[in-house]
Formats: sequence, C-alpha cells, structure tokens
Amino acid sequence: MSATNGPAVQDTEKHLSQLPALHLLQKMRPHWQLLNREQIDRERGGRRSGVFLNGILRESLARINRIELRGRVHAFTEGGLAEAIERLQRPRPSGLLRVNEELTNMMLLGTAVEQTVDGVTRASQLKFVDWTNPAANAFHASAEFEVEREHTAETCRPDIVLFVNGIPFAVIECKGPSIAVGEGVSQNIRNQQEGYIPSLFRTVQMLVATNKNDVRYGTVGTAAPFWSKWRELEDTDADLSAAINAPMTADENRNTFADGFAEDRAPYEARFADGDRLVTEQDRVLWALARPERILDIARRFTLFDAGEKKIARYQQFFSVRKILRRVISDRDEEGRRQGGVIWHTQGSGKSLTMVMLARALGLEPAIPDPRIVLVTDRIDLDEQLEGTFKACGLEPKRATTGRNLLELVANEKRAVVTTLINKFDTALNVRDFASLTHAEGLPQRLLPRLHRHTDPEIGKEHGSQIRRHYRRLCHRSGSA
Repeated sequence: MSATNGPAVQDTEKHLSQLPALHLLQKMRPHWQLLNREQIDRERGGRRSGVFLNGILRESLARINRIELRGRVHAFTEGGLAEAIERLQRPRPSGLLRVNEELTNMMLLGTAVEQTVDGVTRASQLKFVDWTNPAANAFHASAEFEVEREHTAETCRPDIVLFVNGIPFAVIECKGPSIAVGEGVSQNIRNQQEGYIPSLFRTVQMLVATNKNDVRYGTVGTAAPFWSKWRELEDTDADLSAAINAPMTADENRNTFADGFAEDRAPYEARFADGDRLVTEQDRVLWALARPERILDIARRFTLFDAGEKKIARYQQFFSVRKILRRVISDRDEEGRRQGGVIWHTQGSGKSLTMVMLARALGLEPAIPDPRIVLVTDRIDLDEQLEGTFKACGLEPKRATTGRNLLELVANEKRAVVTTLINKFDTALNVRDFASLTHAEGLPQRLLPRLHRHTDPEIGKEHGSQIRRHYRRLCHRSGSA
C-alpha cells in the first residue's frame, strides 16, 4: 500500500511552458488580461474564421481617439469608428507579407476618417494603437486560440495569441523541455501558409517559439534559419522573480484554468509548494520581449520592411540604438557638448539596418525636433549600398553629390537623411560663401559615421577623429557652432 503526498508534478508542455507563460503575462505591468474561450467567442461573434476581438477593438478606438477643434475635444462618431475598423479588416487579395506591410503601416500611422464637428467636416486621423502612451491601450491574451483553416472546417490552435486593442499582435508556440524549440518555429511558419491560418498573421508583429530552456523569436515571413536568440542587457532576474512567483488573483485563476486546463491547476500549483520558482530562460525572454511597453517599442522602432522582407531587430541592434538615443538626449561633457561613441559591427551583422532603425528612432523621438542625419562612408560602393538600404526600407535619403551640395543639404533640409563620402568634407571646407547657402539655424544634430570595415580599432578611431575634426570646422565656418 502506498500513499501520495499531493498532486504529481508533471514535466509537460502545459506545466513547464504554456502555464508559466500565461502566469507571467498576467503579472506584467500593464498586464495582459487572459480571456477564456467563452469571452473570446463573444468578441468574435462565434466565428472561428474571425481573428479580431471586435468589441474590444471598437471600445479601444473610441477611448484612445479624440478630435480637437477650437479648444474643444470631441469623440469620433460610431460611423467613423466603423469605417476605420472596416479598412483594417477588409479582405485583401495580395500575399501575406504585402498585406502585413500595408496593415502594419496603417497601425503605425492611423487612417484618415471624415468627421463633422460643429458644422465643420474634415479628415481626422484615427489611430489603432497609442504608441506614445502604452498604458492607454488594451492588452489581452488567449490560450489555444482556435482559428478555422482556409477552405476547410478544420482548425489550428496556436498556444498563445496576444492582442493589442483587439488586434492580433503576437503568437507564441510553447513546447515541452524534451522537444526542440525548432518545432515551434516550424509550426509558426506553417500556420502562415495558404491552406492554414494566414489571416491571423496579417497584423502580427512578433512570433515566439519557446520551451523553458530555449527561445527563438522572429516576425511574419522570417525563415527558420533567421529566428534569433535574445540576450537581455538591461533587465535582471530580480526584475521578474517577483512577477513569476506572484499568486494569481481569483479572476486570473478562473480564466487560466478554464477550457481544458482545470485538471492542470493542482499539479501546476504544486510547483510552488517548496518555495519560489526559479527563473527560466523562457521567463527572461518573454519578460524582455512581451512586456507591453517593450513589444510596442520593438514593433514601432525596431521592425521594418526591407525589399519585400519583414525584419525584426536582433538584441544587439535594439540595445545599440537605445544606448545611442540615451547618449544623444542626455549625455554631455563638461562643456555641454554631446558625446560620441562607436558601435562595433562584424561583416554581415546588419550595420545598414541598425542605421535605418536609428534614423527612425531619432525621427520618432519627441526630445529631438527636426533631426537631420548625416551618414558618412569612406567608399563609393558603401555609400550606394547604404542609400539602397534606406530606400528599400521606405526612407528616402538625399545623396550629397559635391561638397557644396553637402552643405546645402545639411543646412537647409528639415528632417533630412543625407549620405556622403568623407572626402566631401574637405571640399565643403573650401566653400567661401557658405553663409549665402543657408537660411536655417544650425547644422545637423546627428552625425552617424559608417566606417570602412577595418579589423584594427585604432584605424576606425582615426576615421572617427577625422570626421569630428571636419565637422567642427564646418560648424565654425557657418558660424553655428
């Protein structure tokens, strides 16, 4: 005769990956509110082909959008909200990546809707996401989100889907510790294909495949070899230990252990019987990527379309850009001058894309009005390559053709991105009538050198010093130092 001391602790996908993920998501701030199947079905009208949470979407758009006119604030009409939602959800015949690009741009920029206020009719911009105030948005999650496959009554059920304002935003596939995380990658890729559930991915910005010891992330269209690991450089385990061990509320417990999870509650809770749970790699990466403020930042400033491909930043690019922004905004020397720095890249590591992301981040930074950015190379082929990369990512750089043209561009163009060769600085210094070329105040606020691929850091340092010397002389020449 044997006795048991309580429920058996199980080493399954649910217990070691899916349930811990749901627990952590609900303990983030702002938190992801987990909806049960009944709530999900109500939001999408009982249609498994529907992927938007329509009630939440309408309520969120009504809450975060206002029209300001003549010192008064007005709400959008129901008709205006309905028109915006229809534009977001209308069928589109083109392929998934093209549709995702179109809808991503709409989510980033909003859409113009005609509204009549106090007898005045004009187009007012309606936003789908409040990017500048993350807490203003609604964040929801669903476990085993069932979606009807194309051309069949069969369904697929991604393990976890995250919604921002009722819009599908991220998909997470969870695996047990004995199953390679690559299987979760393959499932995410398969579900985007025709015949499966590509409709779910039309607005999605991030994809994650995880078991408790290994995590990969990508975005829509990312091929399997390019799913990346994340290494967190700002958070610590102490930041999330309290979250993973915080007890769930009654409502959180009710929704977490509903819909087929009821029998898993006792074994899951048994894991906490001997004290706090230890932080896993899955915890670290989900905390890093899926916190509402972080996931919105990654989607807005660190995800881009490059010649028909959607690309999401590697952790090195993300933290490099953030560090540069902090230095540009706040770091000054004793004389009040901004400090420079070097971001070291290896060949093929995404230098050009880092610069595109930085240019976008500078343009979106409210503390930096009208940024003008100069991208400096020391070879013609690199100058051409950089110009091509920016154009492919939807940005139109202006390429300096001469030293005089360089002066004109950096002095007169508002919010410009300029590419140039370093030797044009010498030519620009010989322009004697510079004052007659400019009607703007000051020269560009940012100088982003892209130096030759030297393996010797002393050579790279000398290039940087040369650029700084030339740049200061140009500023003095203009009288705007």
